[in-house]
Amino acid sequence: MPDVRRVVESQYLASLEMLGNAVDLCPEELWDDGRFGNRFWRIAFHTLFYTHLYLQSMEEDFRPWPKHRGQAEHMGEALPWPPHDPPEVAEAYTKKEVLEYLDFCRREVLERTAELDVEREDSGFFWLPFGKLELQIYNIGHVRHHAGQLIERLRAETGLGVEWVGRSGTE
Repeated sequence: MPDVRRVVESQYLASLEMLGNAVDLCPEELWDDGRFGNRFWRIAFHTLFYTHLYLQSMEEDFRPWPKHRGQAEHMGEALPWPPHDPPEVAEAYTKKEVLEYLDFCRREVLERTAELDVEREDSGFFWLPFGKLELQIYNIGHVRHHAGQLIERLRAETGLGVEWVGRSGTE
């Protein structure tokens, strides 16, 4: 039987590689383009924030990335909790900063998956009513979803494509 932790690690790293490739290819004029519901940088940051968060054992263990600012992790016009104020979003993160956060998340993947309790029946996050292994699949799906969103935006706006990465270290 395969080592579940290694499979989870591989899929996280493959997903993050695709996200990183999209960020790398994003031209400056598209990075902070306001024509879309959410700016390119903001989707990338949102994706990394939640990757980082859900890699933790539980909500209380989460410590924001040292360069975190504002509430840029929340996409859309309003926060998800009452009174649904607009999120406080500071200046745009640079591509370099987002890639730094991506590297930080890669290191978190390596550290956290090594200690992952795949048998744990709760996610550690009260709003996600499933076990720890399912949380990892959910989180990897979230990365793939937003990587695909950004890849499609790149293709539509620039004609650039990003290659599929099926597992860590391969295409």
